[in-house]
Amino acid sequence: MKIDILTLFPEMFLGPFNHSIVKRAQDKGHVVINLYNIRDWTSDKHRTVDDYAYGGGAGMVMMVEPVVRCIEDLKSRTDYDEIIYLSPDGELLDQSHSNQLSLNQNLLLLCGHYKGIDERIREHFITREISIGDYVLSGGELAAIVLTDAVIRLIPGVLNDETSALSDSFQDHLLSPPVYSRPADFRGYKVPDVLLSGNDKEIVKWRFEESLKRTQQRRPHLLNPDELQV
Repeated sequence: MKIDILTLFPEMFLGPFNHSIVKRAQDKGHVVINLYNIRDWTSDKHRTVDDYAYGGGAGMVMMVEPVVRCIEDLKSRTDYDEIIYLSPDGELLDQSHSNQLSLNQNLLLLCGHYKGIDERIREHFITREISIGDYVLSGGELAAIVLTDAVIRLIPGVLNDETSALSDSFQDHLLSPPVYSRPADFRGYKVPDVLLSGNDKEIVKWRFEESLKRTQQRRPHLLNPDELQV
């Protein structure tokens, strides 16, 4: 997979993308991530990318010309499956979106800033808009990092145990069950006996019941009774 990211602040990605799973995915050749500074496509000698909004009001707007020139330049080299704008009013990112996007080969992510991007970009060049939550960030970079991480970990070969992603929260509309590790008894706080029993059938049953209980308590809107079975 290739993920190209358009941003005004490419340095914001260096830390998150140079560690842990995302770094290993790049090192193994499972994903190529390219960062492009939108300022490189402006015709203004001061590299200006924002201007006042028509009609007045507070805040600046990312100008149409440099963003479109950037998108068109990259599209001339790559056939993108999706051109995604990270926006607070986009469709809310969930696990099903991540699963779907992980099947693509080429993604282009646009990070907004200020009061957003010129609406003509959204109308004519963006194929999808995604939000990571009902709140406003200073820019789309953090949202792009979250989306990229959520997608990359689902690519076959990225995780050492490929079944790990299948048992994540939300994959089956349930939250993950509690997990424990050594020691089995820490200051009197004990691991449930069933996890030490070696009885795989009972362990599966316990995990499902705990997942269901946790989901009922914390995310009841996820439950679809017709789909719940051990």
